Amino acid sequence: MLSVDNLTLHYGQSQILHGISLTAEPGKVTAVTGTNGVGKTSLLKAIAGRHPYSGGTITLDGQPLKHLSAYQAGRAGIAYVPQGREVFPLMTVQENLETGFACLPRSEHKVPEHIFELFPILKDFLHRRGGDLSGGQQQQLAIARALISRPRVLLLDEPTEGIQPNIIQQIGRVISQLRAQGDMAIILVEQYFDFMWELADSFVAVQRGAVSMAGRAGEIDRDALLAKVSI
Repeated sequence: MLSVDNLTLHYGQSQILHGISLTAEPGKVTAVTGTNGVGKTSLLKAIAGRHPYSGGTITLDGQPLKHLSAYQAGRAGIAYVPQGREVFPLMTVQENLETGFACLPRSEHKVPEHIFELFPILKDFLHRRGGDLSGGQQQQLAIARALISRPRVLLLDEPTEGIQPNIIQQIGRVISQLRAQGDMAIILVEQYFDFMWELADSFVAVQRGAVSMAGRAGEIDRDALLAKVSI
């Protein structure tokens, strides 16, 4: 289980996160939601080692991760799918997938077949450049690349942003399949409320860098949560 406790984060003199706490359990989806600019992406960057946090703790299975780098986070089993996808545009789909090998021993440098079962279109486009893919195809590639590293924790930042409805449905099915495997904790940052509401097992609403509401599915009030993230 990933646990974030009282996390703070600064950009220069500006404090962005104010004591954020949450947990993410294997076989569960933890949704983090809120309006633009409240610190959701900063939270994921801190967990993924993309930006140093100022205070608080991040632990994985009880082991503190401290102020980890992106590489250390990857080695620990944390995979990050960033907002905007960050696909390498001049590299082929195959080469983009192979960048996921970075944190794996050489003996595991092979794209598993189940990646293509989740995202069949990628197998047809292996030799196509990443920059030539549609937005939805790039999002599938970005998620597939993260899964190559066999993560214990998967961080998804706005996976539905700018994506056509049929691809959104497919991404939802993939998240459900990954959750059903039971060995991966998923943190989903998302503003598409209905998508998030259908998938998540627990919810964390963020306002001005702090948790304004949190609760498990079945216990949290839908309208109250929607009001928190629609301000």
